[in-house]
Amino acid sequence: MGGLSAARSSNRSGFLNPLTTQIESHDWQVELYDRVRHVGGILHNLATDMWTYISMGYFAQIPVDSATGSSTMPHKVNPIRFENAEANLEISGGLFSTIAQTLVTSRLQRDLTDSTTQRNIGVAFGHSLLALDNLERGLGEILLAEDVLRVDLDANWEVLAEAIQTVVRAEIVAGRSRITIPIPCLQALTPATYTGLAPDLVSEL
Repeated sequence: MGGLSAARSSNRSGFLNPLTTQIESHDWQVELYDRVRHVGGILHNLATDMWTYISMGYFAQIPVDSATGSSTMPHKVNPIRFENAEANLEISGGLFSTIAQTLVTSRLQRDLTDSTTQRNIGVAFGHSLLALDNLERGLGEILLAEDVLRVDLDANWEVLAEAIQTVVRAEIVAGRSRITIPIPCLQALTPATYTGLAPDLVSEL
């Protein structure tokens, strides 16, 4: 097993693979394509979430000069960057999945199916790059709609349930079985000001 691992490691670095069959092992490629597909899935989630946030009004899109947002409603700005990213990531993920599945199989290490399959590697990476370009441009063409978020938060005070539960648990652990509501440390909180440990966690990571 040590020799096989060393062979795969050397192959990734561009050196001779001393342990192989009649065709070159594609294990390192499969690992790479699976990782790219995995990252693509995460970015696909970002693209669909941003599309949803824009439709909910949480983000406003910055109009681009001379660009028509919609064929039927020229005044409308469609989230086309995120739609393009979503589609390209789906195509890229599908291709990488097919390529990876094909490259780990071979009939007695003699067939040349891998040769035909590998001609599509550039296509798969191309769609990934298109998606990245659209995501980067899309994220640069939006503004946070703070007024919309404030209204939404002010209508959902259940956001503070976490804060209340945390303080109540602390009171119980401290041996104070009688808890009075309102608790002083909670009185100044609002849905818009409560962020819990999020700032500290982001700073730490």
